[in-house]
Amino acid sequence: MSSDASPGDRPRALADALASGTVVLDGGMSNQLEAAGHDLSDELWSARLLAERPEAITEAHLAYFEAGADVAITSSYQATFEGFARRGIPYGRAAGLLRLSVGSAREAARRARAGGATRPLWVAASAGPYGAMLADGSEYRGRYGLSVAELERFHRPRLEVLAAAAPDVLALETVPDTDEARALLRAVRGLGVPAWLSYSVAGDRTRAGQPLEEAFALAADADEVIAVGVNCCAPEDVDAAVGIAARVTGKPVVVYPNSGEVWDARARAWSGRSTFGAGQVAGWRRGGARLIGGCCRVGPAAITGIRESLASGR
Repeated sequence: MSSDASPGDRPRALADALASGTVVLDGGMSNQLEAAGHDLSDELWSARLLAERPEAITEAHLAYFEAGADVAITSSYQATFEGFARRGIPYGRAAGLLRLSVGSAREAARRARAGGATRPLWVAASAGPYGAMLADGSEYRGRYGLSVAELERFHRPRLEVLAAAAPDVLALETVPDTDEARALLRAVRGLGVPAWLSYSVAGDRTRAGQPLEEAFALAADADEVIAVGVNCCAPEDVDAAVGIAARVTGKPVVVYPNSGEVWDARARAWSGRSTFGAGQVAGWRRGGARLIGGCCRVGPAAITGIRESLASGR
């Protein structure tokens, strides 16, 4: 499943694991928090609980580690200096909350090991797209009207704080278009922490409509990037994307789709039915996926199913 590297061997241990096996990611943070009874009807989404109920974040991470995840993705997806400022949280406090997102995942890993987990456990610091800060669904459209340089200036301060908190990897996730990917790739240079780059897609294109060949090619020569792929998309969109990512970049592929239900940003609710199943995992693995998990509406039971499927070779 994952490598035999020590949990404390950072930051290259995850890259080493991807060279020798498949690593299981966690599932959706928000659905796990909602299942525990927390109200996330807020522009900060799960990031609000960093300020108000950080223990809830740790417990959600622990649930996924106990379900079989090797990697916890932090609750910082929608945690930005601008978003916190709108809630009256000053810059210094916001920086502390970003660091706390990494610390909460580390604490969950510590508890999992205390509870008997012996496999390596890693922490991926999430950096969501600019549109996540806007909290209006625009992360699923991209094309914000900002230049690459402006997007880089938005992302760099948050990435610097997250990198300084010593995660194992930076998760540049749910990226809707190539402009933002270019900005993020510039923003992670020199931070000393590896990253994965993960697009949100529709079919064989980014959410903004660019061909995935073009999108993935941006990361092909980026030394900081240890994996490329897709997340927060329909499970049915994964197969083609895996093949394109592997072929274009030669890097390990990361995939963590949604359940298959559809998010209505205006109603702030999910509709439709789940089409996510552990049986799809074997095909993703054969195509080159080495980091496999779930995103929105994919919970601990599904992560256990992924782990069992990979272990059995199904």
